[in-house]
Amino acid sequence: MKSPVNSFLERIYASCKNEDSGNLADYIPELASVDPHRFAISLCTPDGTVYSAGDCDALFSIQSISKPFVYALALRECGYDTVMAAVGVEPSGDPYNEASLQEGTGRPDNPMINIGAIATHGVLRETVGWESIYSGLCEFAGRELEIDEAVYESEVNTGWRNLALASLVRANGIFDADPHDVFAGYIRQCAAKVTVNDLSVMAMTLASGGINPVTEERVIPEWVARQVLSVMTTCGMYDAAGDWLTGIGIPAKSGVGGGLVGALPGQVGISAFSPRLDSYGHSVRGVKAFQKMSEQLNLHIMATPASTVEAVSQRSTTLEGDTLIEIQGVLDFSTTEMVLRHLEQIEQDDSDIVFDVSFVSAIPTVGGELMAEALRRLAAEGHDITIVDPHGRLPHKITARFDLLEERPEGYVDGLEIQEWEQA
Repeated sequence: MKSPVNSFLERIYASCKNEDSGNLADYIPELASVDPHRFAISLCTPDGTVYSAGDCDALFSIQSISKPFVYALALRECGYDTVMAAVGVEPSGDPYNEASLQEGTGRPDNPMINIGAIATHGVLRETVGWESIYSGLCEFAGRELEIDEAVYESEVNTGWRNLALASLVRANGIFDADPHDVFAGYIRQCAAKVTVNDLSVMAMTLASGGINPVTEERVIPEWVARQVLSVMTTCGMYDAAGDWLTGIGIPAKSGVGGGLVGALPGQVGISAFSPRLDSYGHSVRGVKAFQKMSEQLNLHIMATPASTVEAVSQRSTTLEGDTLIEIQGVLDFSTTEMVLRHLEQIEQDDSDIVFDVSFVSAIPTVGGELMAEALRRLAAEGHDITIVDPHGRLPHKITARFDLLEERPEGYVDGLEIQEWEQA
């Protein structure tokens, strides 16, 4: 069977491809000559599966979409305090090329506008150099990227405003490097050539907490991914960020090369490419495609999630009087709290407890911490605890303290009914 996801993307592509409004970024000579009819969309899932439609092999310059990824590299290499001293995280409310600086500090408002991205590049460049910035972008993409030298030359020879912004940031002491070098390096990062499939993989790397879904290598720490996605949510779409967040609701970043990228935490990386831009500098077809995908796939970050599944699938007792607690789903805070309420009902005696997490799909840190404390308290009350954890979901600090079974006890039928175990 061919996945319906392919057909879904084809329908989105077909519904947007005839949108011809917008203009090319003609203030950059090399971008003024690109084919305005090219269009592609792509999705990447947490396991690295990539779906695409349209001109998915077309290469284009990443431009400002490089900003969140270089910001991530700066956080990884320089640390939170150093980066925050150089650039803030507040929405500017201004166009992307404004000299938006905070009073008193002289810091750019955020790293998603040009002046903030230049500051970020300058701080990172002083720490690791250009080659590390380039290799970091390749890590996000999961392959070796090339630099479009023609685009680079076109921008570096006409980008007087960006050079002025670099000089302004240097004058404020944000970095110590020559502003000409920082400006040129920033333009070079923007000239990296990508496809929509590259961008959806890069986005999914952010959405996966920093692990590239294709290479399975950790690119950035989880806290860095969270920081970057937060800033993308509030600042990534410039002075249209509010309309984007309320209407489409996907942390996103655009580029004047026609690219558009979005990352929905834990779910999907999305990208689109079409060179005609609206007044904010966003791809017209890309915005339309994102809007349709958000609506039809319920991808808005503020959408009400489905009702949480009952975390305790069954509570039973054995013929010997032992208590069986069978858990299912993801043990995040809300589901773990359900489990804790069930555990509160266990009487303070010397009965044995079998704690079965065979059907638990994931245990985030908060769930592991709460369960560790709950089981510690049950043991302190005199209960002997056996854990059934065939998939190794529970942290070692829990399983090391109690008896551990690596397969389910006899008597289960498809994990739903019990033959020798009586329903409580």
